[in-house]
Amino acid sequence: MRGYLAFVKKELLEQVRTYKLLILFLVFFIFGMLSPLMAKLMPEILRQMPMDGITITIPDPTAIDSYSQFFKNLTQMGLIVLVLLFSGTLTTELSKGTLINVLTKGLTRYAVILAKYTVALVLWSFALLMALGVTYGYTAYFFSQDEIHHLLASVGCLWLFGVLILSLLMWAQTLVGNQYGSLLMVGIFVAGLFVLNLFSIFQDYNPIALVSENVAMLSQDYDISQLMSTSLISVILSIAFLALALTTFKNKRI
Repeated sequence: MRGYLAFVKKELLEQVRTYKLLILFLVFFIFGMLSPLMAKLMPEILRQMPMDGITITIPDPTAIDSYSQFFKNLTQMGLIVLVLLFSGTLTTELSKGTLINVLTKGLTRYAVILAKYTVALVLWSFALLMALGVTYGYTAYFFSQDEIHHLLASVGCLWLFGVLILSLLMWAQTLVGNQYGSLLMVGIFVAGLFVLNLFSIFQDYNPIALVSENVAMLSQDYDISQLMSTSLISVILSIAFLALALTTFKNKRI
């Protein structure tokens, strides 16, 4: 446990020194701020554009538009930034051989994987909460939020998908041993989820619903319980990918 905690501290310091923590939090802060601002200003921008005599009726923006921008930004660019920042957290050290010293001094391989995953998970959680807090504050200032329901559940689904992706990313790094290969594995996995979603038999269990139903979940009529199976599958896959990462790294030659 002492080795694990020491390595967690080392990982946190590394995220600070390599500016990854700054980049992650800055990007998510910008996304959180821009979402309600774009929802508020976009109708005005469209009204100022020349339409060559074409009349377009633009409805007044609402809180739904703000959160739609929020989920659009984070489920696309936000997750991409997350993956890019942590895709080399293990492979870089493997290529440089920096793990050899700490492993020969008694640190277990399990502690290395768990520490790196813990730091990635904590930073993802705090970045997402910060973005939500910024968006919520600006949205409350600009719009009435009476029509918003299940917001925390919707954000929780996005968080769980991030947990799943980080677990897969950790296994991919132990399996292929390089950053580009791990990115490719994550890309293939997500593409596979989209393909499976084309078949109705898989839709009730497909983790992609965690990042495709977020706006729909904000409706009062949305049945949250229909995502229970999807959430359970995502948790099981996250645990399985992390277990595979531990097993693969334990048997990996460094």
